[in-house]
Amino acid sequence: MKHLLTLLWTCFTIATAGAAGEIRFAPEKDYGPFVSETAAGGVEGLSIDMLDAIKGGLDSPVLTLPAQPLATILEAARRGDVDLISSLRPTPERSAYLAFTSPYVQVPAVLVVRQSLSPAQLSDLNGQRVAVGKGYAVEAFVRKNYPLVDWQAVPDDLTGLQGLMAGQYQAVVADIASVSHSLRQQQVKGVQVAQTIGFDYPLSFAYRKTLPQLGRQLETGLQRLDPATRRAITDRWIDPETLRFEDVRRTRLRWAGLVLALLAAAALAGVYLYQRKKPAR
Repeated sequence: MKHLLTLLWTCFTIATAGAAGEIRFAPEKDYGPFVSETAAGGVEGLSIDMLDAIKGGLDSPVLTLPAQPLATILEAARRGDVDLISSLRPTPERSAYLAFTSPYVQVPAVLVVRQSLSPAQLSDLNGQRVAVGKGYAVEAFVRKNYPLVDWQAVPDDLTGLQGLMAGQYQAVVADIASVSHSLRQQQVKGVQVAQTIGFDYPLSFAYRKTLPQLGRQLETGLQRLDPATRRAITDRWIDPETLRFEDVRRTRLRWAGLVLALLAAAALAGVYLYQRKKPAR
């Protein structure tokens, strides 16, 4: 009954918003720290603060629709029932019906495993159940590049992380800011980041391709946002240390490169000193 009432309210809201000329903004239900539903039924997050900072420059008021999983939002956008989405990465499929602003934040996707396991790589998990967000941009990437993994599509990152804790999955692919947010909120315990997977999320606002004026206004607002305000919003929701994560293999390679550079420099210095001490003919 609750889900039916929510669906009816969503349909009513969409219909009345279109008639009133409002911008229908569809927030995700659980994609913290970017956007998520609060206990009181509102929404909060980095993307909400970013939208609040620029929406004064929009011609029409923004109507926030009920929060939904991303897959549901994208289907509504494909039908033309949604005007604006936040925290979204451009993909060829989405670009068929959406246009995108420049990114306002960028975070890497990572592999997460339980702390009781040795850190793994995706290439070690062939045949294993690994969760990934349904409809997320990274889903197509991992399915294409790691086809032997048993991919399990889940509504959002938190659902995947909870399934990891419960032993339903061997690992989860999620963006590192979302993982950090779940750890800070104490919703998730006993997990560790194993590696970056070579896929980043440059997150943007997405809008219906039939609304180019909305896109121009959003982009103008982002460009006018001063760096201090943008940094304050980002720092409020994402620990700066989170974005500096570097997996063990990359750290080892970096140190190995540094050692080789030092050895080469020492060898060159030795040759130079030998040449100086060598008696002239």
